[in-house]
Amino acid sequence: MTAPDGSAAPADQLRAIELAMGHVATLIRAGHEVVLTHGNGPQVGNILLKNQLTSHVVPPVPLDWCGAQTQATIGTMIMNSLDPLPAAVVVTRTLVDPDDPAFADPVKPIGQYFSKDEARRFEQLGQTWRKFERGWRRVVASPRPIEILDAGTAVALMAAGYTIVAAGGGGVPVARGPDGRLAGVEAVIDKDHAAAVLARAVRAGVLVIATDVPNAILGYGTAEPRPIGMVSVAELREHQAAGHFASGSMGPKVEAALRFVEDGGQRAVITSLDHISDALSGNIGTTVTES
Repeated sequence: MTAPDGSAAPADQLRAIELAMGHVATLIRAGHEVVLTHGNGPQVGNILLKNQLTSHVVPPVPLDWCGAQTQATIGTMIMNSLDPLPAAVVVTRTLVDPDDPAFADPVKPIGQYFSKDEARRFEQLGQTWRKFERGWRRVVASPRPIEILDAGTAVALMAAGYTIVAAGGGGVPVARGPDGRLAGVEAVIDKDHAAAVLARAVRAGVLVIATDVPNAILGYGTAEPRPIGMVSVAELREHQAAGHFASGSMGPKVEAALRFVEDGGQRAVITSLDHISDALSGNIGTTVTES
């Protein structure tokens, strides 16, 4: 939903969503029962920037609020783009462990780059900032998703005939306190990992991870890149262990595909958005199966 330079004007985001939903509508009309999830990094980044620029006027809102706001905004655009096909958005909470090691070492960068002085000012609000090559940037924890708490709502709406949008941006991260009460936490959940958890929770047979390339690649960036077609979990784990998939791009997608199949899913497919119909028929993409 953003241009290569990171710009994301509302009209540009809407055009991108309308294009994507054209492919999704083809699946729905073909009789597939579809549950959608999506990223929200640039959109949350925009809200964080507004937080920072106006912090002297209004208090910054917490990160879990940012996630909830973007779920509703992006979900509304998706519903409008799919109309008249019935669709519903579930503002979705994802449970994480408050003792997850990620909270002790936040490394996920979010938002814009700022000067050292600006970073110090926001550190006084309890945020963690680190220096990168282009400047100072806020970092937060990225804990493992344990459970999609609102999956039951999604299943009920699916049974009523709706195409569901859920767990956008990995879901709103929440944790249980000592008293058992849920509360939002300052974290970002990997959207691909959350998609795998959501897929199993709604008993999906196939997980399709739509990206901007038709296949995962072995030897990416080398003189001899090799696209991966049909592959078993064991084979893909070997490629993963050999370091073929970058942690900031294809790595989470491969891990999500592996976890989904290992947890009982029929198959997972990684391919480009415009090939998702062919991916379901098994004709294209990186298709991960148990054996």
